Amino acid sequence: MIRNYIKIAFRHLNRNKAYAILNVSGLTLGMTCGLLIFLLVKYHLGFDNFHANADRIYRIVTEQHRDNISYTAGVPSPLGKAFRNDYTFAEKVARIATFEELLVTVKQGKDVKKFSEPDGVAFAEEEFFQIFNYPLIEGDIRTALKEPNTGIITERLAKKYFGNQNPINQTFRFVNKIDVTVKGVLKDLPVNTDRRTEIYVSYNTLKQYNEWLASEDSWGGIQSSMNCYALLRPGVSTSEVEKVFPAYVKKYRPTSKNVHHYKLQPLADVHFDARYGGAMEKKNLWVLSMIGLFLIVTACVNFINLATAQALKLSKEVGVRKVLGSLRGQLFWQFIAQTSLITLIASALAMVLTALALPYVNNLFSSQISMNLFSNWQLWLFLTGIVLIVTFLSGSYPGMILARFQPVTALKGKLSQQHIGGFNTRRALIVTQFAISQILIIGMIVIARQMHFAQQSNLGFNKDAIVMVPIVSSPDQAKTVKEKFRQIAGVESVSLCFSAPSSQNNWGATPFYDNRSEEEAFRVSMRAADNDYLSTFDLKLVAGRNLFPSDTTKEFLVNETFAKKLNLASPTEMLGKNLRVNGNMVGPIVGIVKDFHDQSFHEEISAVCIPSASDNYNSYAVKINTNNVPATLASIEKTWSEMHPDQLYEYEFLDEQVAAFYETEALMFSLIQAFSVIAIFIGCLGLYGLVSFMAAQKTKEIGIRKVLGSNIPQILWIFGKEFSTLILISFAIASPLAWWAMNHWLQGFQFHIEIGAWIFLTAIGSTFIIATLTVIFQASRAALLDPVKALKSE
Repeated sequence: MIRNYIKIAFRHLNRNKAYAILNVSGLTLGMTCGLLIFLLVKYHLGFDNFHANADRIYRIVTEQHRDNISYTAGVPSPLGKAFRNDYTFAEKVARIATFEELLVTVKQGKDVKKFSEPDGVAFAEEEFFQIFNYPLIEGDIRTALKEPNTGIITERLAKKYFGNQNPINQTFRFVNKIDVTVKGVLKDLPVNTDRRTEIYVSYNTLKQYNEWLASEDSWGGIQSSMNCYALLRPGVSTSEVEKVFPAYVKKYRPTSKNVHHYKLQPLADVHFDARYGGAMEKKNLWVLSMIGLFLIVTACVNFINLATAQALKLSKEVGVRKVLGSLRGQLFWQFIAQTSLITLIASALAMVLTALALPYVNNLFSSQISMNLFSNWQLWLFLTGIVLIVTFLSGSYPGMILARFQPVTALKGKLSQQHIGGFNTRRALIVTQFAISQILIIGMIVIARQMHFAQQSNLGFNKDAIVMVPIVSSPDQAKTVKEKFRQIAGVESVSLCFSAPSSQNNWGATPFYDNRSEEEAFRVSMRAADNDYLSTFDLKLVAGRNLFPSDTTKEFLVNETFAKKLNLASPTEMLGKNLRVNGNMVGPIVGIVKDFHDQSFHEEISAVCIPSASDNYNSYAVKINTNNVPATLASIEKTWSEMHPDQLYEYEFLDEQVAAFYETEALMFSLIQAFSVIAIFIGCLGLYGLVSFMAAQKTKEIGIRKVLGSNIPQILWIFGKEFSTLILISFAIASPLAWWAMNHWLQGFQFHIEIGAWIFLTAIGSTFIIATLTVIFQASRAALLDPVKALKSE
């Protein structure tokens, strides 16, 4: 019986190739999107779930409460040791300080190899590898990080640095000053871990790199690079632990208005909590999952529309089968067999498309997703479930309609709309499809407009044609390099600075204003720079003057928000008043800078302080002329490399750094753009099915109208008024839902666009245009049919 079902299904699809191609196309696209989203969601949900006792591993994080609340994954460096010594809540506690983008040099004989390691170096306590499951393939984890200047590296780096030599007891150097002897080799890190650092150095080496951070008295500041992890004992609750943390604040920061709240963050949340640098928020995974579900449902809806439109062609076949004794159940399962054949073909094609699309998805998400067909049982389970659900969801309704045809009515060709489900069901399905499409279109337009707004709005400074080059030398040598840069043809201005006006590299400090004994209740964003900072970035002075040239902190510039935070009647009241920040940086306020966006549009404008402090300069900001950019960049590189022959040259344009603020938004825009196109395409297939059905039903009516003098536009309007009504209904449903969703999304920005009526008009207008082309393509064939043939259609 099953063999017979399959044989008949093949014959039917072979006779109706257009029907088969349309259905296979729609289902293939929907299932491909579903598979890609499943693999992406599965990849992210699997991060760091391979560690033993993962449910008891926590990271200690910090909430800083002042005039607002800020979040950081960093903690004061002494906290880990104090917590380990003072309490028995944890089996293991480990501190780890990670510094990215560091230079590593390996000397082999006369050859010196230089490597820039983007994931940097981590200074880790021994217990870190007793908390986490990163196994060694060589060396002893209990002793590998015990002594100063010892470390472990991954298999990949061992081969990269030392080739086929035994890496144990080999030496490498980082930042051209710290030598490390390899005492262990880690198994290469799995792809689903947030810990990407491949070089681990003993924690007691940290004082050679950053003496302040290594000090056990450094309670006064927090760097995001310093993390602390704890493996809690069984039965210990997070609330028990968090109750003891306020004691550290009272003991070590009793006078600070910057109230620290230390919290325990479960390891399972580290990947998803954007407040602490999580790579993928769960809400984004939910959005992607819902889009995938919508696209699969849309494909099923399209199948049902095409199948019911095709039912008229099968009516006489069904009538003959019933006369010959076929039962309803047999006819139903015959159609299910046909549907399953289409679904299996679509799923096979979807697997191929998924494999072809994965490299692009990995590039887009900076991920390492793989299908692993022979070991990924979850993928096969998902695919099997999708095939079964799609088969019965798509095939049941048309199958039941065909099975209930009355044989006499079917053989006479007298079937009406009511016999095959009427228009209302198909109308509802079309409305569903286009409502989903319009929600995606509106979302795409809003995200695109917000990104354009963020990137093109006046930031309060000039970000164009400015190259950020790292400072890797002493303050005196940095001044020499600056002067050499200024002599290059094409260079307009150079400034030594901590960072650009808007940067992800933030340095916060507590201000003491006007010799007050108590610190202010807000933090300032430090932008240490020389006297060329304002001219290089085109920052505007609203009062006072610029800094005088100096290597040490003698004067300050502040922004307008600084005055607002102090509740001063006029910003000029600050001029001449003393300011103390960061403990030992003291001097008068000599100028007030017009507010500029120091962070992304997600954040409010901070109070900003600009002192001269050459020890804190990290970058050369080089403003160049755009007439001959390649030659100018080459000259900058040559000059820098001549002054730093033992370093690797790197640079970045400032506008690229600013664009990096909105990587998540750019990613979501790309995805929604692609899914919108797919949803519209599948929706048009459904509309094509509806028009096909209408054309078959109205063949005789069209013939009569043409005999009575109707022209082709009048005939086309018969179909046009139907789809116009459906699109308007779908728009009425989609627009409030889209407005609510995108308005909620925009609340994540302190500076954002308003959702104007034109956005909705654009969405419905584009939908109308696409739908019109679809309808004309199919309806024109009915409109051009010879009326004589149309009248003989029965």
